Amino acid sequence: MKRRPRDIGTKAETAVVRYLQSAGFPHAERRSLRGALDAGDITGTPGVCWEVKGGDAARTASDLMIERWMAELAAEVTNAKADVGLLVVQRAGVGPANAGRWWAYMPCFQVAVLAADDPVGAYGSFPVRMLLADAVTLLRAAGYGEPDRPVVAPFSPSAGVGAHTVNPPGEDAA
Repeated sequence: MKRRPRDIGTKAETAVVRYLQSAGFPHAERRSLRGALDAGDITGTPGVCWEVKGGDAARTASDLMIERWMAELAAEVTNAKADVGLLVVQRAGVGPANAGRWWAYMPCFQVAVLAADDPVGAYGSFPVRMLLADAVTLLRAAGYGEPDRPVVAPFSPSAGVGAHTVNPPGEDAA
């Protein structure tokens, strides 16, 4: 039996919510449909707007489709009055239980602002693709999410494979 698009979306959004809840966003939850003023698929993450795509459309998405979804995300960020927007796309061969390994896209300038100690305006609006886990690490290091939880970066290239902890802003290493 063929799955309906709404069921596919629900499954993908639920997988991302579960990942976010375990990764420092304990209040993340699926957002109810809002019609014309869509504000993203996930709520409970103040300042962050999430657009989630799953199923075959996501696993086989073309560059043009990613560009269209990024445009959709830009409108949702405005509607949600969010600071940051992320497009999360299910990867081929990576199921819902491993949503932290799905692709997360955001505009380059947004990555620069999240990653820089001294943000410097817009570098461009082309998408940057990274693992959702790495995007969450950037968000947590920039002060988003639950402040009392350690920031865990499971896929950091500088540290090689294996988790390490990143100190939240304003906290020195012990």
